[in-house]
Amino acid sequence: MRRVTVATALWGLCLGFAGTPAGAQENVGVVSHVQVLSDRVKDVSSLEAWKKSYIRDDMTDKDKALAIWETLVAHQYQDTPPCEFLNNENTVQDAIKMFNVYGYSFCGVAANEIASLARYLGLKCRISTIVAHVLPEIEWNGQWHMLDASLINFFVFKDQPADAVNGRFSKALTHYAVPNGKIASIEEIQAAIKEWYDRNPDYLDKPKDDKGKPKGNDAKLRKFHAEGGWLGWKNGPRLLANCPFYGGDGWLPARTHGWYSTMQEYDGSTYFPYEAGYSMGYHVNVRLRPGEKLIRNWSNKGLFVNMDGTGGVPGSLKATIGRGNWAYCTKFGDLAPGRVGNGELIYNVPLDVSLERTAWRFENLSLEAGTLRAKDDTKQGILEIRNPCSYVYLRGEMTLDATVAQGGSVRVFFSENNGLDWTEVGKIEKSGERKIDLSKRILRRYDYRVRILLKGRGTSLATLGFRHDIQHSQRPLPALVRGKNTITFSTGPPEGTVTIEGASDVRNKGKQLIYTDFHPGTRNIKGPMLLIDPAKKDGEVSYAITTPGDMTKMTIMTHYRARDRRAGWDVEVSYDGGKTFKRVARCPGGTPFFGVFTEVTDIPPGTTSAVVKWIGTTFWNATMIFNHRIDAYYTEPFGGFRPVKVTYLWEEGGIEKKDEHVARAAKEVYTITCESTPQMKSLIVELAD
Repeated sequence: MRRVTVATALWGLCLGFAGTPAGAQENVGVVSHVQVLSDRVKDVSSLEAWKKSYIRDDMTDKDKALAIWETLVAHQYQDTPPCEFLNNENTVQDAIKMFNVYGYSFCGVAANEIASLARYLGLKCRISTIVAHVLPEIEWNGQWHMLDASLINFFVFKDQPADAVNGRFSKALTHYAVPNGKIASIEEIQAAIKEWYDRNPDYLDKPKDDKGKPKGNDAKLRKFHAEGGWLGWKNGPRLLANCPFYGGDGWLPARTHGWYSTMQEYDGSTYFPYEAGYSMGYHVNVRLRPGEKLIRNWSNKGLFVNMDGTGGVPGSLKATIGRGNWAYCTKFGDLAPGRVGNGELIYNVPLDVSLERTAWRFENLSLEAGTLRAKDDTKQGILEIRNPCSYVYLRGEMTLDATVAQGGSVRVFFSENNGLDWTEVGKIEKSGERKIDLSKRILRRYDYRVRILLKGRGTSLATLGFRHDIQHSQRPLPALVRGKNTITFSTGPPEGTVTIEGASDVRNKGKQLIYTDFHPGTRNIKGPMLLIDPAKKDGEVSYAITTPGDMTKMTIMTHYRARDRRAGWDVEVSYDGGKTFKRVARCPGGTPFFGVFTEVTDIPPGTTSAVVKWIGTTFWNATMIFNHRIDAYYTEPFGGFRPVKVTYLWEEGGIEKKDEHVARAAKEVYTITCESTPQMKSLIVELAD
């Protein structure tokens, strides 16, 4: 193994922020946007990163649409969906979150993610339900085109002129002999299949009554499909016979569905518009404090987000990329050995002067000889720690080693809603080590806070630590290959984010945060969903959001319903405590479902609090919000750069390999050379000693 390093001293200027002078690095409390990339894996850590990885300025709308389709195929396997109970219908519906945290779901989610990315790029997209399937269509050249990233297909009319479908940008599509021509819409696929059924009516089941429609007969279609050694399907509709995504035996790439199922899905018996909704705003921001370590593994321990029985077990837990149903994944650039990853976030809190810079609250506390105690022992000492993570929490525990004076105590409180409410989770009245299990409280969460109250003369803490199991997707991790690998390390602006996102369905209480947990102001809102009371003409919901440093921008997501053209939602923001508001987005009416993602950047300097308000008007039907999310970005008060240690662990032919690199600049490029094909194990990032 060889390693070559090139440091870029001026990287801070390129990123638009000043680097931290060496003498001041010891005062840095947190390093933000810690990122490790390999030249073999595309960056999908944020909407901006995804766009940079997959979209080029010289692309046509068709090229962009195919890039979106390819992204979904590459990063999401058709499987039992993960459920966080945050978004409408309970499934995870944020594309960037899906790519980085999960990597598996089903058709309805894939369709919504395609819609979110298409609209982010300014393309028109619509979603429809057909038989046992949900599909997106993207518009270009004034026509609709179906792109199924869930079952991995689209259909091309070879006899209709169009520019090259394989495109100038897709390496993945070169693995399939995709013909040039026009990519069909749902209705065109249905028409092609109907024409075949009209000539072969025995393959349809008659409707049970006059209101029904004929449906494809599963048994007969399977038999036809398998005739002649699994070649019978080629005698079906020409449009399907020309589809290169079917293997020679008529099965689609993941081998969960085949020609027979396509014939039933598009038989025309079910077809209506429906969009379950999506969310946007999630992004990866790996933040490191002294004593904090993030471990991401190319493996899992069988842990997953619904392991408490709230959802099905995904087959992806036992996936082997390149084999079986996952054989196609390598054609789309997947270098991971599996799909579901279980990692760890460990924070051994240093009880030294750095704690004053990293704590969310540090009040009436003194640090002496490696212990933490109340400065004025006639009053409580108050310590608050915030633990945000870019990957979903599965399990966790807190460890304290306390000395408790007679009559004194150490009390521990927990908050899951940005410190608005606190629940006591432990009271220590005897000296010794104590572990507090946080697992049930942090499952399916990305952020929480702990408050520790020290009472009594002589009461102190000698150690304080947190350990978490997390879930992440293996797919976007910066894997190595045989030969030379170029690794790019970087950190970004000293930036953090405070998020408000709760389920609009209050019936999800107990499984997830609901919107009322964030203490919104409401008017004319009727449950159990976030719905304007049909007896009223308008309604509103508003949230106060605060940050510990100057607010730099906000992103606001709304997925909503406003059927009447006169109806809709206005999104407004106030920076003076709700005295005056400014409209920042309009969610227009005339739609049963649509999404609007807004970025707000004209925030007054010095702002640390804002009120975000949705004002809706309604007329004759349900006007409601399915999904909504606020992300407030802020400058970390003690953020900056200090050296970061990056550790790669892998095996080559059973021999353990390790590469440790200490990055001493905000951007460094170095190489790792593997003599044979590596079996990836772990990627670890932490601040260097």
